[in-house]
Amino acid sequence: MTDCIFCKIANGEIKTEFVYQDDAVVAFRDLNPQAPHHILCIPRQHVATTNDFQPEQAALIGKLVLAAARIAKQLGVAEDGYRTVMNCNRGAGQTVFHVHLHLLAGRQMHWPPG
Repeated sequence: MTDCIFCKIANGEIKTEFVYQDDAVVAFRDLNPQAPHHILCIPRQHVATTNDFQPEQAALIGKLVLAAARIAKQLGVAEDGYRTVMNCNRGAGQTVFHVHLHLLAGRQMHWPPG
């Protein structure tokens, strides 16, 4: 995708400080944080929504979750708890159509979430 902001971040066209990166995933702080720690974990590969994942991409979904867990440990919030969220389409609040997993921590999370 040539106009996807998250693709541009993942490939280095838009500079940001990564809190985590590997061959498949990058993670960075959300510009509009909803918690003291609000990190976005995104695949380097463009996938618009969770509806667009294919069976052969199952490992990529796992890598997003494992990256979030690793970041939570680095932040020192893994034991206290954190929330991960993946919104799918506008009705669920997705505003950037490149799959991203939100890691939220550092405050009490409430249920239902919103």
